Amino acid sequence: MSRPGAFLDRDGTLNVRAAEHHYICSIDEFSWLPGAVDGAVRLARAGYALVVVSNQRGLARGLVTTAVLREIEQRIQDALAPHGCRVEAFRYCPHDHADACACRKPAPGLLLAAAADLGLDLGASWMIGDAASDVRAGRGAGCHTALIGGDGGGSEADLCADGLDAASELIVARTPLRVA
Repeated sequence: MSRPGAFLDRDGTLNVRAAEHHYICSIDEFSWLPGAVDGAVRLARAGYALVVVSNQRGLARGLVTTAVLREIEQRIQDALAPHGCRVEAFRYCPHDHADACACRKPAPGLLLAAAADLGLDLGASWMIGDAASDVRAGRGAGCHTALIGGDGGGSEADLCADGLDAASELIVARTPLRVA
């Protein structure tokens, strides 16, 4: 039986986004956004498989290393572990804009591959991010979508919220109860 996923963008959704044209290049530059841990925990406890899906153009440019990505993954897992949950998969697009790949959001490739690997029901899943490209990727994969940050004006997202904590409350309120 397939289960729903919560596809989470990383920068700007879980952690503070680097300044424009900059990247999170070391673990010391990773800083959680307020309420992000609580929001992820709420989604996991409601039965969503947590999956981080992130464009990482800094890899293509040689500014970010896979070692740094692994350190950040561990920091995320370490913050969730005391709450009895974890991210089940981390998926990255390591390409630059000109590479025309199928995995760089707004393309849905990261979500589709993770859903296939983990047996996720895309129609019951959510893509949550802070950019229109996240919303388009979620729509392209057949997911519900949530846009966080800003006022959401003109967004095609199913819901808009200030942050992951608020978005998770709205998503869980919409989630039908499962009978075991």
